[in-house]
Amino acid sequence: MDPLSSLLSGIRAEGSVVSHAVLTAPWSIRFSDEAPLTMISVLRGGGTLLLPDGTERAVGVGDTAIVRGPAPFHLVDHPGTVHGSHAAYEIACFTSDTECTAQELGGIRWGRDSPEATALIVGAYRASGHRHERLLRALPPVLVIAEDVEVCAWLEKAAADAAHLSAGSQALMDRLLDWALVCTLRNWFDQAGADAPGWYRGLADRVLAPALQAFHDRPADTWTVASLAARSGVSRALFAKRFTQLMGRPPLAYLTECRMDEAETLLTDTDLSIAQIGRSVGYADAFGFSAAFKRHRGLSPSTFRSAAA
Repeated sequence: MDPLSSLLSGIRAEGSVVSHAVLTAPWSIRFSDEAPLTMISVLRGGGTLLLPDGTERAVGVGDTAIVRGPAPFHLVDHPGTVHGSHAAYEIACFTSDTECTAQELGGIRWGRDSPEATALIVGAYRASGHRHERLLRALPPVLVIAEDVEVCAWLEKAAADAAHLSAGSQALMDRLLDWALVCTLRNWFDQAGADAPGWYRGLADRVLAPALQAFHDRPADTWTVASLAARSGVSRALFAKRFTQLMGRPPLAYLTECRMDEAETLLTDTDLSIAQIGRSVGYADAFGFSAAFKRHRGLSPSTFRSAAA
């Protein structure tokens, strides 16, 4: 499994959809559900995102914004609106037993259309375990991608169809938002250039991609620089030089870091033994794995697991 797919496997839209909110100014929405990621697609109209650190980011028709949690933030029709008298809404999908449905969000619902209205599709994403944390570390507090107008029209129609279907409508919107998240992140990583994570840049490189894909598919194999270079069909020296230039570290340092990241996830999210985790990330025995983990993380695997519990 490629790294982006692996990281996204820990974060999904599950019963967390606000379908096609139609809002007439002045209005504000407070997002207080502490979701790891929130995605907002502006189908018509627009507004301003207000982040806790004071950042203001305008979003308009065709824009999709992804906001990194868990701190609350606002989306308003105008920055001054948040302090005035207006229609104020709050989204808290993950608190108590609240269900985040289009009909039960303090007025945010399928509203009456008007030329001045702002139309949004909003998705808040749940996390399962800790795998998603590596993805969050690769993202800025907010990113905005401009989508094609035809894509927005398609999203609006899909949301409308889902809202009027009783059977499977929630699952349909959840999967729609999962698809939209993957597409938006891939577009942002493509545009980020040198600011994109090394594993993403490497997978786009024709020399490194075969070796990286092979390693991420089978991290427990006994990989060497020579065997990785053979996967890419180049010399060991050329592979090592290109890898270090593009990824910012030598091949074996990258492999070890990836293995330690995966080990952290397995230590916190599973009940596998230390020996089982060690074998799954490429170490023949528990002793060798424990020594490597402590060398790179400063704690033994068992101490790390206890501290994370």
